[in-house]
Amino acid sequence: MRICSFFIIFARFLQATIIVMDSFVQFFIDWGYWGMFLSAFIAGSIVPLSSEAVLIACVGPLHLNPWLCLLAATAGNVSGGMTCYWLGTLGNMEWIEKYAHVNHEKLERAERFIHGRGAWMAFFAFVPVLGSALTVVLGMMRANIPITIIAMTIGKIIRYALVIGGTLGVAALL
Repeated sequence: MRICSFFIIFARFLQATIIVMDSFVQFFIDWGYWGMFLSAFIAGSIVPLSSEAVLIACVGPLHLNPWLCLLAATAGNVSGGMTCYWLGTLGNMEWIEKYAHVNHEKLERAERFIHGRGAWMAFFAFVPVLGSALTVVLGMMRANIPITIIAMTIGKIIRYALVIGGTLGVAALL
């Protein structure tokens, strides 16, 4: 009986979460390119959000210009990533864990990954979970800002271009 109650409560929680996420995604979609920028900014900074879902909706059913969507998504996500970089420059571990949702273990793993490679490792900022920790560590290490921005931009352009290409490819098949 307890197991059945647990699953009912869990199912209702999951349903409520899906409704909330759908509302967020719909809000960003309604704003078009600005919504794309904002969702990518939030996803690149401290809140776990799927900017890819907004991008797919903008390029797919809404038929917005893929190049402008790529530009908005990349600019927003890089700006969000640089917010994590800035948080890293503050160096306050309590704030980093609280606001960036990056625990000490993730920071150590990111630091081992970066060690000896420098700002060019910002290319991998698009990797889920590790990306935020990576940019925070780059900020803590005071990595070269122009190189960090260039490397991060290259990685995020490639990621979003692949999402757009996949979306347009699937849309062409339908």
